[in-house]
Parts: sequence; C-alpha cells; structure tokens
Amino acid sequence: MIRLASVFAAFEADFLAQYANQISAEPLRALAAIAQCRTQASAKFEVQCTECDHQVVIPHSCGHRLCPHCQHHESQEWLERQVQKRLPAEYFLLTFTLPGEFRDLARAHPGVVFDLLLRASWETVRTFAKNDQSLEGDAGAIAVLHTNTRQLDYHPHVHLLMPAAVVDQRKKCWRTKRQGKSGRVYLFPERALAKVFRAKVLAAIEAQGLALPHHHPRKWVVHIKSVGSGEPALVYLGRYLYRGVIAEKDILACENGQVTFRYRNARTGRSEKRTVPGPQFLWLILQHVLPKGFHRVRCFGFLHPNSKRLIALLQVVLHVVPRSVAPHVNDRAPIFCPCCGAVMVIVRTRLRHISPANPPNDPSPKEG
Repeated sequence: MIRLASVFAAFEADFLAQYANQISAEPLRALAAIAQCRTQASAKFEVQCTECDHQVVIPHSCGHRLCPHCQHHESQEWLERQVQKRLPAEYFLLTFTLPGEFRDLARAHPGVVFDLLLRASWETVRTFAKNDQSLEGDAGAIAVLHTNTRQLDYHPHVHLLMPAAVVDQRKKCWRTKRQGKSGRVYLFPERALAKVFRAKVLAAIEAQGLALPHHHPRKWVVHIKSVGSGEPALVYLGRYLYRGVIAEKDILACENGQVTFRYRNARTGRSEKRTVPGPQFLWLILQHVLPKGFHRVRCFGFLHPNSKRLIALLQVVLHVVPRSVAPHVNDRAPIFCPCCGAVMVIVRTRLRHISPANPPNDPSPKEG
C-alpha cells in the first residue's frame, strides 16, 4: 500500500513551485502535517511494557482530519454516538448541491459559504417539516459537509440525514410521516425543496455582503433517498468524516511523476482509475482542507447534542432499545512489547529530542 505521506513528501517541492499562488495557510499546514505523519521527522511518544519494563519510542501520527491514516477511532466513536440516537422512523438521506457557478465564491470565502450551506439545508427541511400536513412539528437532522467528488474534484454539497418524523412540542407527541397510496413513505418533493434551498442560499450570500455570480442556474438540485433505519447512511458518512478524501488502498501507483488512484463511478458502480501529475494530485487533495475550527458535521433539531434527555425520553416512550454497532466499532489497537509480547502503555508523549542511545523503534502500532 502506498502511503499518502510518502506521496506528499515526493511531490512537495514541485507542488509548492506550481501552486504557491493558489494555496492558503491551512492547506500548507495540512501538507506539512501529513508529509511527516508517523515518520522520524514527527514528534515521538514513549511506551513501556507492563511486564518487563522494556521501553520503545514511536513516531506520533499527525492527527490531521484530512489524513487517511489517522482518526479511525474518532470516526468509530462518532458513528456509535449517532446510532445510539436512532428513533423508530424511516430515515432519508438528502443531498443539497451548490451549483458549479458558486465554486469560485466558495474557494474565496470557504468558512462563510460552507456555514450558510449547512444552515440553509437545515432551514429548508425544518420549514417543510413544519408545513407538512403529515408532520407539522419540529424535525431533527444530521448534516455533513462534503467538498469532493469521487474523482477528488471540488464539488461542495451537504448530506443531511433525517428521520421522517417530528416532535410536536405543543401536543407533546411523536409524529411520523404517513405512507402514500403506493405504500411507500415520501418525504418532501425534491423540486420544491430545491427552490426553497436556492432562495435561502442566495439570500444568505447577499446578507453576508458577497457578490453573486453574474450567471447562475434557476434550477438547483436536491436529491432524496430512503435509507431505512439510517444505519447504512451513518456508516457511509462516518467513513469519510475523519479519514480525508481518499483511502490509501486506492492509491495504486506513484511513479514517473504521476499518481494513479482508484474511485468508484457513481453511475455505473464500477471501479475506474485516474492518473494525474504528482503536484496536481496534491492539489486535488489539499483543495478540500477546511478552515481551521470549522465543524463539517452538525446536528439540528431534536438530534442536537443538547436534546439528550428528549431523545432518551422518546426511546423509553417508543420502546426503543439503542443497539450498539459493535461490528463497526473497535477499541484502539494495543501496542505489544517486542521482547515479551505483553501490552505496553504510553508513559510520555510529544517528545522532540531523542537520545542516539535510545533510537526510535516501531512495533507497528495503530495509533490514531
């Protein structure tokens, strides 16, 4: 398997020479962090055997949220927290896409545009839930911002996962969407959602004092898909939440100044390959670095973290027993002593200066 850190290190100089005028401070920090991830250039941590007291010094992971080698455990913990909040209703995955004409605006003002994109998506479904004759209540949703296509191109969009149900605070009841004549549950009409979403985004952009593109489409795209209990969609969203935009197993080759990676064609379902020059590959990755401190996942309505008591009450009233996703969630991999095989524990972290008499050793832990 080709590590992303090695690809970054190989093409860093050429990338900076070609893209220096197009890149901001945040992508540069990501480049430096990922290039040093778990290498001897990174900080170290020291572990000690619980049986024979043997000590080993190991390079830290970079911990950057764009790095596919890090934060696996955080992704699993997030998934577990969301699954524990599930309620008895059919779930839907809605995708709100920002038209291509607005991508330059998003590049220039990512924090502002991404924030209003998340808020407009939620406000749109919240309004529809309030006005829907089958619901007429307060909705809940989990919104996740994505900025990339499977080919790694820049394509900001929001995935919003919501149950077809509401809480009626006035009547103190739980109300779910009724089935249609076909026996299926339809959430909301896509075209109507797209019109309201478009109006809210345009109004929010103007309210921020930003100039709209001279030409932009009148018809926007919102896609709705039923996802049953919601767990498959949560697994999908969690997979990309902390692990960057590409898995290292999909980097197939790095040779002759070119990088080849694999992706799945969404239309055909088949795996395809894309080969680009090394510096361009770095750009494809780094253009998706989010502004520092920006939260790409947000919970709204009755799924907000402040609604824990309400969710617990609903689960009791509706006879729901939260189910763990044990097959998907694992404890952090232990580090074993290379001498006796016992478990080792961390005793010191963030070590910068290592004595030559105590060189780093790597028992191949999965720190993350």
